[in-house]
Amino acid sequence: MVLRPFITLFLVTAFQLVSRYLEILLKKESVSEEQVKLRQEIKQLLKEASSLTTPSTFAQAAMLKRKAAAKEKELNKIQEEKEKAKKSFHDQYSESLKIAKVLVYCMLLWSFWSTPIASVPQHLLQPFAKLITWRRPDATTGHVAVGIIPWLVLTSRVSKFLCKMLPEDLFV
Repeated sequence: MVLRPFITLFLVTAFQLVSRYLEILLKKESVSEEQVKLRQEIKQLLKEASSLTTPSTFAQAAMLKRKAAAKEKELNKIQEEKEKAKKSFHDQYSESLKIAKVLVYCMLLWSFWSTPIASVPQHLLQPFAKLITWRRPDATTGHVAVGIIPWLVLTSRVSKFLCKMLPEDLFV
């Protein structure tokens, strides 16, 4: 009985940590060697084109600018493909995470539906005691029983808040 709330908190926090990790992976931008090479080529072509400023070298400068524009299009295409692959990866794993979360939450609900998840003194829950409690306070101890649904809501909000406070470089 004593470990029930902590096990539930651990499971909910684990889901929140994995969710946060996937969120950070989606934000993280990785640059491939090919993209770096293309950017260097574009800079070099534009540098060469800007150095050709005389009227006799105008055609050559225009050709270099067109090559740079074509390389930029190629770079944009590579970046779009990479973004699409990253989004697909994120969608796949976040969908799997949602399914696992629903299954675990249903299992917890089924396990603790008829029994309280915790019994705590009533003064610790003030002013939210009526929202969180399962029944009336026990006359002998003065403790109130906390149900699984309010506990899941509470732990998910707290763990989400704590995971947002963690620095992003901790996950990388």
